[in-house]
Amino acid sequence: MSYVSLSDKDRKEMLAAIGVSSTDELFGCIPEEVRLKRALDLPGPEPEPALVRHFAGLGGLNTYSNYLSFLGGGAYDHFIPSVVDYLSSRGEFVSPYTPYQPEVSQGTLQAIFEFQTLVCQLTGMDIANASLYEGATGAAEAVLMAQRLKNKPKVLVARTLHPEYRDVIRTYIRNLGVRMEEVPYDEKGGLDKDTLARMLDAETGAVILQSPNYLGVCEDVRAVADLAHGHQALLAVVVAEALSLGILEAPGKLGADIVTGEAQSFGIPLSFGGPYLGFMACMKDFVRQLPGRIAGQTTDVEGNRGFVLTLATREQHIRREKATSNICTNQALCALRATIFLESLGKDGLREMAWQNVQKAGYALDALTRIPGVRRKFTGPHFNEFAIELPKPWASVGKALKDNGILAGLGLGESFPELANCVLVCVTDKHMKEDIDRLAGFLQEVVR
Repeated sequence: MSYVSLSDKDRKEMLAAIGVSSTDELFGCIPEEVRLKRALDLPGPEPEPALVRHFAGLGGLNTYSNYLSFLGGGAYDHFIPSVVDYLSSRGEFVSPYTPYQPEVSQGTLQAIFEFQTLVCQLTGMDIANASLYEGATGAAEAVLMAQRLKNKPKVLVARTLHPEYRDVIRTYIRNLGVRMEEVPYDEKGGLDKDTLARMLDAETGAVILQSPNYLGVCEDVRAVADLAHGHQALLAVVVAEALSLGILEAPGKLGADIVTGEAQSFGIPLSFGGPYLGFMACMKDFVRQLPGRIAGQTTDVEGNRGFVLTLATREQHIRREKATSNICTNQALCALRATIFLESLGKDGLREMAWQNVQKAGYALDALTRIPGVRRKFTGPHFNEFAIELPKPWASVGKALKDNGILAGLGLGESFPELANCVLVCVTDKHMKEDIDRLAGFLQEVVR
């Protein structure tokens, strides 16, 4: 329907219906000293041509395209085939909301079902949900799911889990009687398994592990799974760089009980941080505790194939006290883009794209560590990110490179004070040899 602003009569009727006489009375619970007592400092109305010109000018201030970027750390710039934009922009897909009525939502439900199938194939798990909000809340939902399954007061989280994911987990469990303890990393940049073995006990419900981790290192998932299961704890593997699933062994085949993460790499533009796409998969035995909802395949009364919402445990579908998640947002349009992306590339195309990331990151690591004073920080295997240590403070090096049009990576010192002179470099399929050589050339000049 068209947007029609409220009239004074509409406002009076609404206020009367809730038993207040004015908007001042409605907001009377807000302390007087923090209320804004003036009009908002906004410009007046403009005709449409002037507005278009104004916003085009604002868009021109975006300077990301002017930089050669090697940023990663949870958001990855991969090639997106044109077909993804074309198909996902069709009116049939952008106009539907939630497929409550399966008889008029078969296309949306089928796309969700195919997304779930693809996630199961990539993660090696039995069941996948119809997507989550994004990767950070997916990690937190995995902790809550493990708590429902095990009902134990302690969760062990790898310190190499994305710092923002760790913050979200802390927020989720703050008032739930669950304590979170961080497991340090070893000299290879992976989870310190000896320390993990000492920290595991009868109170541990789950171990949360990211692979490839925030330092770029691919973890020994099977060894961590064996340690966790030896203490009757679950292992939840978080995948922040979903493209790695195109070449690394599926976590489910290595012993993971829950696999969750961020699927932004599958056809979702960076877009200044969102919207992104969370995913979660698990063993079939855990399906009743899986958050979100599941689309299923069935047959109608005439024997035709059809799709329905099979399990919906979000609070908008079920009584709140019985819901497994209070996040109602399902990133179905993003899941559609991911589905189109994966099915366009196919198994061989996805593997090829992932392999390009491995090869190009390997070339970059070799080129950068040939610079005197620059060394590889961790020796563990990597996918498309790696940490290097610089002979000078990262703050000055990063600024000098930025002044020359290069975003060389993410400084690790803010989240890991002991890595103050280290930078996380990400190389994807979109980087060319000349891009990497340009980074190496400027870095050599800056650190000399």
